[in-house]
Amino acid sequence: MGDGTAAKHVPVNQVLREYLLASTSAPDEAVRDLVAATARLGEVAGMMVPTEQVALLTLLARLVHARTVIDLGTFTGLSALAFARGLAPGGTVITCDNSDRWHDLARTHWQQAGMADRIEFRLGPAARSLRAMPRQAAVDVVFVDADKLNYPTYYELAVPLLRPGGLLLLDNVLLDGFVTAPDLATDPMQRRCAGVLRAVNAAVAADDRLETVMLPIADGLTVARRR
Repeated sequence: MGDGTAAKHVPVNQVLREYLLASTSAPDEAVRDLVAATARLGEVAGMMVPTEQVALLTLLARLVHARTVIDLGTFTGLSALAFARGLAPGGTVITCDNSDRWHDLARTHWQQAGMADRIEFRLGPAARSLRAMPRQAAVDVVFVDADKLNYPTYYELAVPLLRPGGLLLLDNVLLDGFVTAPDLATDPMQRRCAGVLRAVNAAVAADDRLETVMLPIADGLTVARRR
């Protein structure tokens, strides 16, 4: 390591992942049902945030007493539900997606959880939703889990919206490990995405407006606090 200390790392296999899940606050029935319903969609279910991340998103929202959360990439609504669980009284999750294909599925489970009145769905490009926010917005959390090629745009638009102490969360920042060597990705799109994320990761880490840590949870999650 660059600081001269020995690396300490435990690879997470399936047995250890199950232990991690068992050692985390258990998801409630609405979350379990939504995870199961999403899994039944087949291969596309890979876009869902992993179960071990759900409790973390809720906890982060609670820690910053979030009243306004912007969730980029709705899919079946799991991340929006996670944030809604952690909102301060009167808070809102604004969740954005280019498609409303799974909106009915999402809303059914938001209603089951008693969270539907805390979640506002906006159909359309995520960048458009960010640009539509008031410039004087005091957003508590922005979670970026939309198309990877536009992460630079989302990052640049999101940071000015955050209040001091607000959080920028970037998902999939390790991109299956290819961020360390994008050229090793055999799929052209994955190679492009890895290159974009590598550049964004470097920019966020060097951004004087932010205090940043990257967590090796699932496919990598960056947590950056606005100074």
